[in-house]
Amino acid sequence: MLIGIIEDDRLLNQALEHVLSTAGYDTVCTHTKEEALTLLSGNEDLLLVDIGLPDGDGIRLYQELRTRGKTPAIFLTARDEEKDMLDAFNCGADDYVVKPFSMKILLKRVEVVLKRSGGDEMLVCRDLVLYPGRKQVFLNGAEIALTAKEYQLLEYLMMNQNQVLTKENLLDQVWGLDGDFVSDNTLSVTIGRLRKKIEPCAGQPVYIRNVFGMGYRMGD
Repeated sequence: MLIGIIEDDRLLNQALEHVLSTAGYDTVCTHTKEEALTLLSGNEDLLLVDIGLPDGDGIRLYQELRTRGKTPAIFLTARDEEKDMLDAFNCGADDYVVKPFSMKILLKRVEVVLKRSGGDEMLVCRDLVLYPGRKQVFLNGAEIALTAKEYQLLEYLMMNQNQVLTKENLLDQVWGLDGDFVSDNTLSVTIGRLRKKIEPCAGQPVYIRNVFGMGYRMGD
């Protein structure tokens, strides 16, 4: 997924690039209207657009960029006047963020806009985000390294949030035909390893909970 950053504040631009890259996105960083028109192709999946650029207005810039492709945009601005917000939405903005803002909140807004625009399928549970297309998992914006079985197990749990899944069901879905020859202990060990990677406290899980006598459930 490619995100174009148009922000003249170089420190903020660098911070946005770092946060987005850590979350698994590719980025193109620009600082002015001229750079944006030169470096952005129209094939980006999302744009972060600063309204107040040194050589032009971000809203008018976005209108020009939309002629290359209808890329969704989140506007960044230090101004919170109603007119500015309405102007942004009237030109096709998908969201509007007033500076200063939390990077965690911005990431959530990015995820929501991408999901709404169909740019990237995702599964979300609290601070855990899984991208089936990319086979990547992020916790609080940081990527988590999982084995193939840990990933398959987590993906199936997240696809069936708030449902009680029996051990037999999990073995069948994750291990397939091999599930007939895999013991319950193998499932328990895999669950334990997964919890160590995603739970704040593996001994008191908040993501993957045991349902006594039945199996496991993920979700609130």
